[in-house]
Amino acid sequence: MSQTTTEPVTAEAADTAAILQARSGDPDRISGGHLVAKALKAEGVDVIFTLCGGHIIDIYDGCVDEGIAVVDVRHEQVAAHAADGYARVTGKPGVAVVTAGPGTTDAVTGVANAFRAESPMLLIGGQGALSQHKMGSLQDLPHVDMMTPITKFAATVPHTTRSADMVSMAFRECYAGAPGPSFLEIPRDVLDAEVDLKDCTIPEPGGYRASTRSAGDPAAVQRLADILQRAEKPAVLLGSQVWTGRGTDAAIEFARTLDIPVFMNGSARGSLPPGDPHHFHLSRRYAFNQADVILIVGTPFDFRMGYGRRLPRGATVVQIDMDYRTVGKNRDIDLGIVGDPGAVLAAVTRAVTGPVTSRKAWFEELRAEENAAYQKRLPRQLSDASPIHPLRLAHEINEFLTPDSIYIGDGGDIVTFSGGVVQPKSPGHWMDPGPLGTLGVGVPFVLAAKYARPDKEIVALFGDGAFSLTGWDFETLVRFNLPFVGVVGNNSSMNQIRYGQMRKYGEARQRVGNTLGDVRYDEFARMLGGYGEEVRDPADIGPALRRARESGLPSLINVWVDPDAYAPGTMNQTMYK
Repeated sequence: MSQTTTEPVTAEAADTAAILQARSGDPDRISGGHLVAKALKAEGVDVIFTLCGGHIIDIYDGCVDEGIAVVDVRHEQVAAHAADGYARVTGKPGVAVVTAGPGTTDAVTGVANAFRAESPMLLIGGQGALSQHKMGSLQDLPHVDMMTPITKFAATVPHTTRSADMVSMAFRECYAGAPGPSFLEIPRDVLDAEVDLKDCTIPEPGGYRASTRSAGDPAAVQRLADILQRAEKPAVLLGSQVWTGRGTDAAIEFARTLDIPVFMNGSARGSLPPGDPHHFHLSRRYAFNQADVILIVGTPFDFRMGYGRRLPRGATVVQIDMDYRTVGKNRDIDLGIVGDPGAVLAAVTRAVTGPVTSRKAWFEELRAEENAAYQKRLPRQLSDASPIHPLRLAHEINEFLTPDSIYIGDGGDIVTFSGGVVQPKSPGHWMDPGPLGTLGVGVPFVLAAKYARPDKEIVALFGDGAFSLTGWDFETLVRFNLPFVGVVGNNSSMNQIRYGQMRKYGEARQRVGNTLGDVRYDEFARMLGGYGEEVRDPADIGPALRRARESGLPSLINVWVDPDAYAPGTMNQTMYK
């Protein structure tokens, strides 16, 4: 007697078979995934970053039809960071699409980083079928509950007909106040089902959200113009919102018209090029201590600003921000204006009437302080010591940059060193994680920046610990032919943490949980099809960078740096004060 055996059919396989069988081919019907793709297209999205999963494949099919590129990576955190980076580079919202459960939880760090950095992105996550709700379906988790605290908007798409308009709703919420991320979870049966087109709302491009370029309260704008016009020693700090809102031109005209020294942090670095008479970099603390008016634009009083405590009480302090909740938070201010930084600064410039107080002596005072700080640091910056001093590495990178080089910093102590030396030469050409301090953004930001701007050179500096977190997606850069010049400042340590342990617990306990192996990242790059070199002599850094540029490949220059050199910010532990 013969026996026939068959493999068991899982519920998900049966569900997939039923959905595929139900595809009608009727032009008057459409699936949820194709509705999602149409909404992405309406927003101007031309690429999604993703790691595949069974819950989300209908979105891929829709993207193929809509001409949206699908860039697949090796880890969902990379997809989310890439969406964040894409938004920063292009000014358009970035999009990551990940599967349910661990696919979505893997992306949490990238979403959280975008949240703190005020970066507009949409994460779309899969979910088990609504018909299997609370039954223990594959990869079922309460995604919306998890994402709500770290997004501006998080929701479930309840029905296939709502797929497109909820994507547009999520994009709209990204731009409410200061920008930030949104999250949409789409159950599999909602995504895969077909519905009649006539029952769906598909928002038209440009038809579902308004301009956010508010110029602020006119009375407050005029008051600020009057304050600045009379000030003898004003200073302005331009923060990331200036670049996020593409307000650089307005900021430059403002600074030159009112003749104000400009300091820049975050994404606003490069708003003025080095050498511009209004560009200052090393004298910020001195300037703020001496200033009679301090204008803070588009950056909060968080740990980077000492929660506002570093600003003297005797100065008139004015804050401009997109988010009402940020203005006056952690420190009292004399005037606050809520609005788009570029629009507000342009309005202030127009409100100025008559001559501005002469600041010739103030500029000379600051320039002298700037030069003194530079000369004090210069011997270490030009040091020929081996192991290589991190300041020498930062100096060589700064000399290597061109006006078309986008610089990306991903690390702790090594990037802190670079922050005082590396000066981008164009607006929007500086990228770092932002206030969440996330390590591992480097490779995803390279992916996003080079994909979005193939005309730009991408130069990235990694700490060896930071690179290790997402470094396997170096292969993605090779696979998509996205060349860049990468440098690993390798001290085989998580040095920023090591210093804190040494100072708190003594030298005998300085290497607990922070010491890495001596990894040859140049060999890693070559193994994956890229270009790699090892550097131990500081004189070899510049030639190695140029060879990496000429290789036309994703590259890693493994530079052995002094593990016993620490950045001033690390030694002061300012990030914890």
